[in-house]
Amino acid sequence: MPFSSLVDWISRHRIELLLSLRISAAGVASYALGTTLGLPQSYWAVFTTVIVMQASVGGSMKASLDRIIGTIGGAAWGVAVAVTVPHPGAVSTGFALALTLVPLGAVAAFRPAYRVAAITGTIVLLGRFGELGIVHAALDRVFEIGLGSVVALAVAVAVTPTRAQGLLGGAGRQALGEMAGLSEALFADLAAAADLPTVLAFHERIRRALARAVTAADEAARERRSLISDTPDPAPLVRCVRRLSHDFVIVARARSAALPEPVVERLGPSLRALSRRLSAHLGEIGAAIAARSAPPDPVADEFDGVHEAMADMRRDGITRGLSGEEIERVFGLSFALDQLRRNLDDLAGHARDLTRPGR
Repeated sequence: MPFSSLVDWISRHRIELLLSLRISAAGVASYALGTTLGLPQSYWAVFTTVIVMQASVGGSMKASLDRIIGTIGGAAWGVAVAVTVPHPGAVSTGFALALTLVPLGAVAAFRPAYRVAAITGTIVLLGRFGELGIVHAALDRVFEIGLGSVVALAVAVAVTPTRAQGLLGGAGRQALGEMAGLSEALFADLAAAADLPTVLAFHERIRRALARAVTAADEAARERRSLISDTPDPAPLVRCVRRLSHDFVIVARARSAALPEPVVERLGPSLRALSRRLSAHLGEIGAAIAARSAPPDPVADEFDGVHEAMADMRRDGITRGLSGEEIERVFGLSFALDQLRRNLDDLAGHARDLTRPGR
C-alpha cells in the first residue's frame, strides 16, 4: 500500500483506531489492577472494559453506568432468589431460575441497556461457589464489573479522549454530504423522473448518518451534564438537519415523475443553477460543522431565481394548462424549496453557535 494511501486510510478511520487503542489500554489496565487486588476472576473486569468502551467519553459514561446498575440489580436479585428458594435438584433449580429470569428478563426487554442484570442473576444462581458463599461471590462480581467500568471511563477520559461533539460533527457532515449528492440526482434531468433506486439509496445513507448524529447528540448532552464538556447544546442542530432531510423527501416526491415540458423550459435553468449551488453549500456547511468554523454565506440568489421563475410562470398562465397532478407536483416542489431555504438559514445559525470555544 502506498504511503499516501496509508495516511489517507488512517485519517478516514481515526476514530476507530483511537477506540481500539483505548480498548487495549483499558483491558490491560483492568487486568493489572484486578490481579494486584487479588480478584478471583479479574477477567470479568477485562470483559467489562471491552464491552463498555465507546467511541466518545459520553457514550463510555452511559455504558459504564448502565452496566454497573444492571450488575448490582442482577446480583441482588440472584442472591435473594438463591437464599430464599431451595434448589438442590434439577427441577427446583429450574423453578428458581424462572423466578430469577422473569423479572430480570422483563427489565432487559424494556431497558436493553440493563440486559447484564439477567446474566449476572443467572451466574449468581447457577454458579458453584463452594465455601466462598453466594453473597461473597456476588459482591466479588459487582466489584469486578465496577472496576472494569471505572477503568474504562478513566481511560476514555485520559487516553486520546474523543468528545461526542466531534462525532456529531462527522455524522452531520456525512448527512449533509449525502443531501448534496441527492440534490444533484434529483435535478440532473428534469424532463425525466428521478431514478428511484438512486434516490432511495441516498435517503437510506442520510437516515443512518442522522441516527449516528442523534446518538452523538445524546452523548454530548451527557458530557455537558457531567461538566466534561461545555459546548452548546447540539440538539437544535440535529433537529434542523432532520428537517432538511424531510424537505428532500418532499422534493423527491415531486420529482417522482418528469416535470411537464413548459415547466422544464421555464424552471430548468434556475433549478439547475440552484442544484449546483445547493450541492456546494451543503458540503461547505457540513465541513464547517465538523470543524466548528464559521458557516458559509447563505444561498440567496439561486433561491430567488427559482422563486422569480415560478412567479413568472404563474403570471403567464403556464400552470393553467397543467393537469391537477402536475400542478400538485410543481407547487409541492416550490413549497419544499421554500422550506429548504428557511431550514438552511436556521442551520447556519446553529452552526455558528458551535464556533463558541468549549472543551
